[in-house]
Amino acid sequence: MRICSFLPSATEIVYALGLADSLVGVTFECDFPAEARLKPVVVESRMRTVSGQAAIDAEVSEFMARGESLYRVNSEKLRELRPDLIITQDLCHVCAASPDDLAPAISRLDPKPRVLDLSPRTLDEVWSNILTVGEATERGAEARGLLAQIERRIARIRDAEQNESSRPRVLCLEWFDPPFIAGHWVPEMVALAGGEDVLGKAGEPGFRSTWEAICSAEPEIIVAMPCGYHLDGAVGEYRSLHFPPALADTPTAAEGRVYAVDASSYFSRPGPRLATGVEILAQIFRPEGARVNLPSDAVERLA
Repeated sequence: MRICSFLPSATEIVYALGLADSLVGVTFECDFPAEARLKPVVVESRMRTVSGQAAIDAEVSEFMARGESLYRVNSEKLRELRPDLIITQDLCHVCAASPDDLAPAISRLDPKPRVLDLSPRTLDEVWSNILTVGEATERGAEARGLLAQIERRIARIRDAEQNESSRPRVLCLEWFDPPFIAGHWVPEMVALAGGEDVLGKAGEPGFRSTWEAICSAEPEIIVAMPCGYHLDGAVGEYRSLHFPPALADTPTAAEGRVYAVDASSYFSRPGPRLATGVEILAQIFRPEGARVNLPSDAVERLA
């Protein structure tokens, strides 16, 4: 089987199921595992190289206003690779290429490959997508084994939280300028790790907010998880901004409980490493609780 992945999370799933040799094409953002970078790139960005979240948000808004995609599918490369299976998504047209981007390119392919659309909104749907990829690639047993490992890890965190009488009030930011509240599976991850998400809505997209609303929510912990950023980028963006004075009056700032995390690896992408994201949150919320060995570049305390 020859597989092309149009999203980084699918690339991770394909590798986790032992299908590295079958993966013939990826996107410019596929960076895990590291060897994925060596695969031919079939999806590229159409955005200019700009710095700062406000500038990125403005450019994305311009593309959306014109009804244009942020992505370009390399039709010639796709035809050369002759995929049997293409994995795409229709969840977020900002985060990854979608079926609309694929349609013109696939019309030129003969024979036509199977197209698998993964668009999860909850953790259960993320785990179900792993099974879906497993069945589509004849790796059903491997997919079930991977899910069993994930379930054991999450159960360990959940069991450790059963005897806790209080939950910290948590706010998860998926963008800073302007501020966006993280949604979809993130509020579920917060709950599993023992927290209460004060603004995020499980199963629903992230949404634009205001610093006034954020301060009024009185979070005890803020987790900075900007979509598309690894830890060093998240730290840099957060520290480069001038936040409203009212933020300093929240319990979060007073107690110094602002954390940056590697969002691309453990929160933004709906793949197996969301389990690590739950473990990261659990250690942020209760450092004295059940401990696991986290990656060294997973989290950093900012204040």
